[in-house]
Amino acid sequence: MSLAELQNKIEQKEAVIGVIGLGYVGLPVACMFAQAGFRVIGVDIQAARVATINAGRSPIEGVEPGLAELVAAVVGDGRFQAATDYTHLTHADVVLIDVETLVDGDNRPQYAALKSACRRLGRVLAAGALVIVESTIAPGTIDGVVRPLLEQTSGRRVNEGFYLGACPERVMPGKLLHNLRAMSRVCGGSTPETAAAMTALYRHVVQADLDTADPLTAELVKTAENAYRDVQIAFANEVALICQAVGGDVWRVRELVNKSPYRQMHRPGAGVGGHCIPKDPWLLAHSAADKVPLRLIPAARAVNDGMPGRVADLTAQALAAARRPLTGARLLVLGYAYLADSDDARNSPSAALVRQLQQAGAAVAVHDPWVPGFQADLWALAAGCDAAVLMVAHQAYRDLDLARLRAALRMPILIDGRHLFDAAQAGEAGLDYHCIGQGTVARRAG
Repeated sequence: MSLAELQNKIEQKEAVIGVIGLGYVGLPVACMFAQAGFRVIGVDIQAARVATINAGRSPIEGVEPGLAELVAAVVGDGRFQAATDYTHLTHADVVLIDVETLVDGDNRPQYAALKSACRRLGRVLAAGALVIVESTIAPGTIDGVVRPLLEQTSGRRVNEGFYLGACPERVMPGKLLHNLRAMSRVCGGSTPETAAAMTALYRHVVQADLDTADPLTAELVKTAENAYRDVQIAFANEVALICQAVGGDVWRVRELVNKSPYRQMHRPGAGVGGHCIPKDPWLLAHSAADKVPLRLIPAARAVNDGMPGRVADLTAQALAAARRPLTGARLLVLGYAYLADSDDARNSPSAALVRQLQQAGAAVAVHDPWVPGFQADLWALAAGCDAAVLMVAHQAYRDLDLARLRAALRMPILIDGRHLFDAAQAGEAGLDYHCIGQGTVARRAG
């Protein structure tokens, strides 16, 4: 099949679409293409996840508007089915790859899932199929890893026997469907004609700009945009630590800084988690690590990775002021997901905080309304604790009865790592309030 023929099938919604990896990206992508009228086949190595999807249920918890209903609809109509066997992709005209990409302890890309997907796909890849990697990968990975593996296992050459591109996703839990529709995409094709076919495909579900490029540019754009955000958050976090040290209030400082034209200071907080931002700056850096002396990206990563430790320090200081050592204290950590109203706990800052508190000799109870394993009764967990440490801005915590929290705690101490409350609110409930980015002077003024 020629690329022109494939593009015509895409435009007529006659193309069969395969999606490898049915997680936070692949599942909503598959469902949206099915909703648009395509036949979609999803493949995932987790049999339990596949069974849940084929039963018409979403395996993704948390507040995810419209996703559960969409899964039920497209599975029920027969437009989308999931499987664990790659042979179901034998007749797929387009295959999207949405698998996890990690970095190791030395911050080097680890592509076990991507390589496995390419090898297994290559063995069943249809002649003339278009393969698009939506996973975020280090610049150069399409040409250095994906293309060679697909050519080797399929026995075909790119742009002759199959077509190849990169179109990195731009989603986040809590806004999966919205972001897929409303966020622009970079369609990086191995040829301009491939990029045009990719644009024709994504136009069925994306209502924003679709910019064409080569795969390297697409890879660079995605890793650079997340590195940019990481650096900006690190700046906000460092200013927060300065304010805390000198007695200021970073939240008031941020408000006033952002009144100046062309300034947009990010929100500081208790740490940066999730699958993307802790990893993607290292993917960008890796592509030129032996050619460019890297300073800013590693420094930003160090600042952001250090924030759970700063919360631990703040907790120890608050307890010390109440003549209670951290060693032997019982603490309640509120929130374990990396993001508000999500069940996604990948690279959770709370996990880092819990480890540090436990290493210091504290007993830690964790509550999270969304993450399995931490959904016990909040008030039973709070009873007798020496302090509560807020790490995630879940809506359930926004609505928290602070007076009831004060009554449950043995000591009236609240550490706020997300500025969910303020000193006045906490004071009215009888709580001793400590917030990241606020020094003693600022807290007293509040």
